[in-house]
Amino acid sequence: MTKLSDTQALILSAAAQRPEHIALPLPESLRGGAAAKVVGAMLAKGFLQEVNADTRKGEPVWRETGDGHGVTLVATDTGLAAIGIEPEDANPAPAGATDAPSEQPAPDTPTGAETAPKARTPREGTKQATLIAMLRAPDGATIDQIVAATGWLPHTARGAMSGALKKKLGLTITSDKVDGRGRVYAIRD
Repeated sequence: MTKLSDTQALILSAAAQRPEHIALPLPESLRGGAAAKVVGAMLAKGFLQEVNADTRKGEPVWRETGDGHGVTLVATDTGLAAIGIEPEDANPAPAGATDAPSEQPAPDTPTGAETAPKARTPREGTKQATLIAMLRAPDGATIDQIVAATGWLPHTARGAMSGALKKKLGLTITSDKVDGRGRVYAIRD
């Protein structure tokens, strides 16, 4: 089964329970750029697709197309399969049977090929970005330096390194004891 983030699983689960598997509205906590990023990733993976919204039926609109029409988001069979739901009909729809715009990007890999997850990148100007920059410096950084730069408590800095940087971003963090400096943390590629 495909590995999904909690947010992606929540969106697909909600869509599975709605008529025509419409994925809107998105969770309340997902707004603005974060919503665009999550939806963009789901469109790229084929979990969602954009289809023309029928506003007469009250279908929610994801975005305007510029020609006076709107599109909504619908969970695909691939998206539903990712959360363990089999497609409703085993017979595939004939080619061109959907009213989806042809703007959906093609996958970068051949069918069936497994790829490593895309590396996440933190937003500029955040404490996490500051931490990464400090750890990428040639001399690395001590906990005291990280605390001074971010305003975090020492245990928060250590938690960010082990949770966000190691587990979520997949970065390799080293820790060495350096004479005169104490424990120095660094990212090694």
